[in-house]
Amino acid sequence: MLENIYTELIAEHSQSKENRRALANATIKERGHNPSCGDEITLELEVAGGVIADAAFSGAGCAISQASTDMMIELMRGKTVDEARRLAELFIKMIQGEVTDDEELEELDEAAALKNISTMPARVKCATLAWHTLDTAIEKFGGDKLAR
Repeated sequence: MLENIYTELIAEHSQSKENRRALANATIKERGHNPSCGDEITLELEVAGGVIADAAFSGAGCAISQASTDMMIELMRGKTVDEARRLAELFIKMIQGEVTDDEELEELDEAAALKNISTMPARVKCATLAWHTLDTAIEKFGGDKLAR
């Protein structure tokens, strides 16, 4: 049963077109690439007043990388920059098997469904690509300045 939900979520999010677009008012644009399997994304964020007002992406890759990116964007929209970084860190720790408590992971919403990827070492980079790209983008564009 849980396996079916996981499979359906990945299929649904990897094929969704809603967050696959260019942002007219992007304040941040960052490319993420996974050389081990060829996944690549370009993440665009519109940050205003320390809040991620909108986010979108383009790119290509396996279903897990594309679904994870789509889930992340849905989760980050409307969050503060600081909150986004904290959630990205939580997701990465979940995928690395460092955080396993379901209650703690609830705030990741649908992205928590990717928890079992921690048992598939070859897929860890696929699942975390977008989340590392988000963190890099915020860092590169001055996380402290963006938070204001």
